[in-house]
This record gives sequence, structure tokens and C-alpha cells, in this order.
Amino acid sequence: MDRRSELGEFLRTRRARLRPEEVGLSDYGGRRRVPGLRREELAQLAGVSAGYYTRLEQGQSPNASDAVLDAIARVLRLDEAERSHLHSLARYRPPKPRRHPRAEQLRPGVQLLIDGFGDLPALVIGRSTDVLAWNRTAHTLLASHLPFEGPWQPRQRPNIARLIFLDPHTRELYADWRSKARDTVADLRLIADRYPDDLVLTELIGELTMKSEEFAALWASHPVHRCVPHLTREFRHPLVGTLTLNNELLDLSTDAGQRMAVFTADPGSPSAAALALLADLCGPDVGAGKTAGDTSATPLPAQ
Repeated sequence: MDRRSELGEFLRTRRARLRPEEVGLSDYGGRRRVPGLRREELAQLAGVSAGYYTRLEQGQSPNASDAVLDAIARVLRLDEAERSHLHSLARYRPPKPRRHPRAEQLRPGVQLLIDGFGDLPALVIGRSTDVLAWNRTAHTLLASHLPFEGPWQPRQRPNIARLIFLDPHTRELYADWRSKARDTVADLRLIADRYPDDLVLTELIGELTMKSEEFAALWASHPVHRCVPHLTREFRHPLVGTLTLNNELLDLSTDAGQRMAVFTADPGSPSAAALALLADLCGPDVGAGKTAGDTSATPLPAQ
């Protein structure tokens, strides 16, 4: 990913969201060549010259001050995540040689924690959205059409982003697939921002861009926001029907980029009954987690 072109793309998508009248500029009618604000209009509102802003949008001003970037963010009405993303993109430096990072490992204590959730679906997701471990309930909830265990190699682990965009079963699982897809892309944007030299992550984004027109369109629209740490999603599961589940997403602070996801249902609700049924369908060893890469499972077939 070329950080200079990423910066220009990001700024253009944000300019396109705003109309002149929304920011106090007069619109004298007539057809505008670009949607939203023109470069010179944004420059005027941010208090910089049109030439300087043009160079910034073209990635030719790597030393833009925080004050200038904050002024542009204010005009574009960027939220906290978008503002941070803008600062990161504007601090362009020549990229380091790309490398394959060491395969992510799961700490034994985290594996024990996954096992301890019992009937509650729980899994650990790596920085490139690989499934590093899951218990049987999480597997049955999210990927019952895939084998639960082995052997997986680190590069063949089930991958949440890949499943969302390339797997038809996963598309049917989410009642609001489009919202889930957009959240996935927005999260990948921030992950790529944090690990710009991670070749595995770069290859994943390239693969999804080539194989999924929907991913490519979402990526081009440049959504940026962090995954909400707690939200509710509706699932349409092929075995137990509709479930409305609370999803808690927890950062594992000592394991770079790793997160734990746990699903619960409101007590006494139809979804709680459906989740209990789902756990019963998992078999007697529900809760016995498997580490994706040590005792792993059959990889997702090539799309």
C-alpha cells in the first residue's frame, strides 16, 4: 500500500462528503466538477494556500504540522479515529523492506481462558483477523460448515475478513451483512495503519481487493473506525435460527494486535434458549478450545 496515494484517497473521500453550504460557503448553483468541497475551498477554510493543500493531498508534504492537519480535520469534521488516521498517513516515510512477520502464537493462559468460557462462544482473533483459537460453541456459531480441527498451518488459519467477503455461508449468517462488512473494512484500515510493513496483512488486502468487488468498493471509500468493544448483532444460524447476541471485544494488551471476542444472550430471551441449544449441538467436549496452528483444522478452501 502506497501511503502517499492512501493519503490523497482518504482526503478526497472526506471532501466528497461535504457540500459547500454545510460549511458556510455560498453555492452559486451550476454543475460542480467534483462532489463535495473543492481543494481550494477546503484550503480556504483550513487557512492554508491551495497550492500547499494540493501538495499535501498528493503526498508531497511529509512535514505538515499538527496544527495544519488538525485544521483540515476540523473542516472535514473527522472523528477521533479519522483524525488519528490522517496524522498517520501524513507522516509518510519511505517504507521499510516488507517482511513476513513471525507467526502469531497464543499464550497458554489465553487458551485456558477460552476453554473456561464453556457454553459461551469465545475466540481469539489475530492482528490480520486470523482465528488463533476458538471453542466449539464459537466454531458452531460462526463456521459450522468448516471442520473444527486439524491440521492448520499458520498461513491456512480461518480468517474472519476472508470469510466475511469470500464465503457464502458467512454472508448468510449475518442478518445485516453490509454493516458487518463495512465494520470489517474500517477495522482493517486501522490495523494496516498500525502495521504498515506487515506483508501478510498487505497480501490479505490485495487478495480481497482482487476477489471481491464489494471489498474493493468499500476499501476505496476509505471507512475508518475502531471496532466497537461491545455491540449487538443478529445472526441467522442454519441450525438454531435467529439469535440476537451481545458481542464483547477485548484487547489482549500484552499480545500485540490480538483480541478476544465473546458472545452472550440476554437471560431468559429466545436467543438464550437458541444459544443453549447451539451449545448442546456441539457435542460433549464443548468448551475444549483448539489453537489454530498447533492442533488446527482443515483450511478454508481457496476461493
